[in-house]
Amino acid sequence: MTLIYLVAGEHSGDVLGARLMAAMRARAPELHFAGVGGARMAAEGLHSLFPMQELAVMGLLEVRPRVLLLRRRLAETAADIARLRPAVVVSIDSPGFTLRLLRAIGPLGIPRVQYVAPQVWAWRERRVRGFPGLWERLLCLLPFEPGYFAGHNLPASFVGHPVLESGADSGDGARFRARHGIGAEHAVVVLMPGSRRSEAVRLLPVYGAALALLAARRQVAAVLPVAANVAEAVRRATASWPIRPLIVTDLADKHDAFAAAAAALTKSGTSTLELALAGVPMAVTYRVNPLTGAIARRLIRVPHVAMVNLLAGRAVVPELLQQDCTPARLADTLDGLLGERALADAQRAAFAGVIESLRPAAGLPSDAAAGAVLDLLQQP
Repeated sequence: MTLIYLVAGEHSGDVLGARLMAAMRARAPELHFAGVGGARMAAEGLHSLFPMQELAVMGLLEVRPRVLLLRRRLAETAADIARLRPAVVVSIDSPGFTLRLLRAIGPLGIPRVQYVAPQVWAWRERRVRGFPGLWERLLCLLPFEPGYFAGHNLPASFVGHPVLESGADSGDGARFRARHGIGAEHAVVVLMPGSRRSEAVRLLPVYGAALALLAARRQVAAVLPVAANVAEAVRRATASWPIRPLIVTDLADKHDAFAAAAAALTKSGTSTLELALAGVPMAVTYRVNPLTGAIARRLIRVPHVAMVNLLAGRAVVPELLQQDCTPARLADTLDGLLGERALADAQRAAFAGVIESLRPAAGLPSDAAAGAVLDLLQQP
C-alpha cells in the first residue's frame, strides 16, 4: 500500500487537495490517503486527523489567541506522520502551519512537497532564507514564481492555477435568475467577503452599507456566495440589511450567479481569479485589524494586492483597502461598473490575458501537480 499524507488548512486548500487526490488516483489507483483536510478531501477518501477549520485563521493579531491550539495540532500531525510513515507528505498552502510541519518532520527522511508557494515575493521576503531543506518539491500556481525562487537557489515548478478547473466560467445566468425570481430590471451584484469567518465578519458591515447606498440609485439584487462553514455567520450578519442578499452555498448556483452578475465586490485572493474567469467586472476590497494592516503595509513589497492586477502588471481592477474600503467608495465604484460599459469591457479584455497566463504547459493543473508528486515517488 502506498500512502500519501496531505495537509490542508483552509477551504481553498481543501479544494486543491481533493483535485490532487483524484488526479493521483486516476494515475495510480492503489494509492491511499491520510492527513488533514475538509469536506472535499473527505469525499475523496481522507479521514481528517482533526477538523481542518481549526487551522483556518489569519492575521498577525488574530492568530495569537489560537497559538496553543495550533502548536498542539502541529505536534499531533507530526506524530501521526511519524507513526504512519507515508511515502510522501504534501502540504497545501497555509504556510504558517505547513512550513513548520515540514521542518518538524525533516528528520524522518520522508519526501516533502509544498503545493502553493509561500508568497514571500509579496511580503516578508526575509523568510525565504529559511526555506532551503524544507521540501523536495515546490509546486507553484503563478507563472512568475519559479523564476523568483530560482533567484534564491530554490528550484520550483509551475503547475498552473487551479482556478482553471473551478468551473467558474460554466454558469447559466438565465437559470439563476429564473431559479431565484430575479427580474431583468435588477442588476445582479456578487459580494464575496471571504471563506474565513474573520474576513467575512469584518467586510460584511461595509458591504451591507454600500449595497444600501447603491440600491438608492438603481435596482440591484445582491448575491453572497459563501463556503458552508461560514454560511450561518453570514446569515446572522446580514439579517438586518435593508437589502437582503441571497446567500448561496451550492457551487453550481455560485457559478450561475457569476454568469448573471454585472459586477462584484470581492476580497483579494483566488476569488478575483474566479470572477476574472467568469468575466465579472469587480472591485477588490480588504479590511483587517488596523494594527495588522499598519504592519502589513510596511512589509508588502508588491505594487498591487489583487492577483488580477499582479498578473496583468497594471491596475486592471480598483483596489479599495483598509481606509479606502468605505461604503461610499464601494457604492460609487459599483455604480460606475454598472453604469459605464467601457469600464466593464476594459476589465473583461484584460482578464483574458490574465487567465491565459495561468495555464500549465499541458493538461490541467491538477494533472501537472499529480505528475510532479508521483515523479517524486520514483526518485531513489
